[in-house]
Amino acid sequence: MSSIAVVTGGNRGIGLAIAHSLKSAGHDVVVTYRSGNPPAGFKSVQMDVTNTDSVEAGFNSIEEQWGTAEIIVANAGITKDGLVMRMSDEDFESVIDANLTGAFRVARRATRGLLKLKRGRLIFVGSVVGAVGSAGQVNYSSSKAGLVGMARSFARELGSRGITANVIAPGFVETDMTATLDEKRRSEIAGSVPLGRFCTAEEIADVVTFIASPQASYISGALIPVDGGLGMGH
Repeated sequence: MSSIAVVTGGNRGIGLAIAHSLKSAGHDVVVTYRSGNPPAGFKSVQMDVTNTDSVEAGFNSIEEQWGTAEIIVANAGITKDGLVMRMSDEDFESVIDANLTGAFRVARRATRGLLKLKRGRLIFVGSVVGAVGSAGQVNYSSSKAGLVGMARSFARELGSRGITANVIAPGFVETDMTATLDEKRRSEIAGSVPLGRFCTAEEIADVVTFIASPQASYISGALIPVDGGLGMGH
């Protein structure tokens, strides 16, 4: 029987690639999205990870329609880049609320079902900048660094029930966001990566799918970089 996998923010970019990869591996994938349209070919529910009631309602809907989710990919997130001197409280707090507290809301609610199953995977999508930092991204890098402590605490708290928790840390990925960079900046970024190129969303998705698989059953509390060597194991 296939496992139910939930991917938050799975309607575009890395999240959509993860949804496709998990589906190809035979999982029953449910995509959550905050706005816009859900992707074709997937079960979907609307969910705003910054709202506890919305997370609760979303999981209730999933459980009523399809059953208990066994694989949870906390991918939903936002950026509000800016130099620190000009970064408002709102710019900082909203990114923390979506990326870090949002992941907590999702994992906390999902844990209820995982404890009943006595197995499961919590997979948090972090970033290389959570370890190495990034100018103009104090808020974003802080939120992604926080995921590591969160996942490791989940790993310790839930491990005895057969539940793993890990963080995937992508480097620079080819997405709609990076596609808008000018060629000079793209070359600079690629030049800073030992492999000399951007990552594809599919390369991130394949690692997430591996961590969701039975082959990864003894990996927990890990920070798994998919960054072309940019973070060098930070």
